[in-house]
Amino acid sequence: MVTTPQEPVYVIGAGPGGLAVAATLRARGVRAVVLEKSGDVGTSWRGHYDRLRLHTTRRLSALPGLRIPRSYGRWVARADLVRYLEAYTEKHELDVVTGVEVHRIEPAGDGTGTWVLHATGGRRLTGRAVVVATGFNHTPTVPAWPGLDTYEGDLVHAREYRNPEPYAGKDVLVVGIGNTGAEIAADLAEGGAGRVRIAVRTAPHILRRTTAGWPAQRSGILVRRLPVGLVDLLGRGLARFAAPDLTAYGLPRPTAGLASRVREGAIAVQDVGLVDAVRAGKVEVVAAVEALEGGEVVLADGTRITPDAVIAATGYRRALEPLVGHLDVLDERGRPLTRGPRSPRQAPGLYFTGFTNPISGMLRELSRDAERIARRIARTKPGPKPGPKPEARPEPKP
Repeated sequence: MVTTPQEPVYVIGAGPGGLAVAATLRARGVRAVVLEKSGDVGTSWRGHYDRLRLHTTRRLSALPGLRIPRSYGRWVARADLVRYLEAYTEKHELDVVTGVEVHRIEPAGDGTGTWVLHATGGRRLTGRAVVVATGFNHTPTVPAWPGLDTYEGDLVHAREYRNPEPYAGKDVLVVGIGNTGAEIAADLAEGGAGRVRIAVRTAPHILRRTTAGWPAQRSGILVRRLPVGLVDLLGRGLARFAAPDLTAYGLPRPTAGLASRVREGAIAVQDVGLVDAVRAGKVEVVAAVEALEGGEVVLADGTRITPDAVIAATGYRRALEPLVGHLDVLDERGRPLTRGPRSPRQAPGLYFTGFTNPISGMLRELSRDAERIARRIARTKPGPKPGPKPEARPEPKP
């Protein structure tokens, strides 16, 4: 009897989430092919700013099947994480195909339960399942400020920022106080910028990365399944003990609770230098940006400033609409309705990983999701393939 090989599972995206899924599938004997539109694994990490380090500990950030080397330290640097992802790919002998971008996913529609991927160069790939791991920080986004298109100043998204060297002696406005904006502002202040301001619309929760040697990530793990109201209450108590009050510097304590803000999509800021920079006057807190006029930036309190450069740390979109928007699997914010081992009811065999930003640490959750997804796919038998149609035979005469 001649058998035909099963279609592979296609994993879209060769970041940590995609690589982890491919490795755990391979460990269960399931062929997985990772499709990556760029030329390397871990592309987004290669493009982050130089000083970036994980805000999660080395031990709680490793992917399944390979520890992060102890020599990388407790807080792994960006460049070291890239090296780790390269080693991970080699260690698990992953089938990664670079230079292939998937534009659209749709069911094969032939009753087999398979999926068709439309990709670069007119490719039409068929897989028994698809795991979308294109990343939480996929497409940079800048608010549609009035005057944006005609702004005469120097404005870049935070994705383009690498180090403070080009900004030496300059007046720089950082817009946004998430982890990226806070760290870039501190980096600029320490790296010789002439003046650094950070525009804030909503005051964030600011946590120390460690308190008495205890990492904030472990607290996040302990409380992530508790009721939102209880975590909010615990968070307020923790803030009084472990987080300084910066109200006098323009950063009051937030009114919304820690878990409530996470549910809205805003993760707490882990302090890696911003607090000291604000207290020392090296980073000034200003109101949110309302508009751009000529070479001026208009703030929400009516102030007009003329910085030499504006760095917009204003976040990213998941940009999943062209890929799966037609399948009714996204919510109103463009995020998947399901994650991990759960497929949407109307799209069995389609999985998503890496589209949340949990307080317990993204890499840890990516690893847990990978194990669950692989377990689910490995025990799901592919649907039957349609055989040749039988020849029509005349019905016997009575």
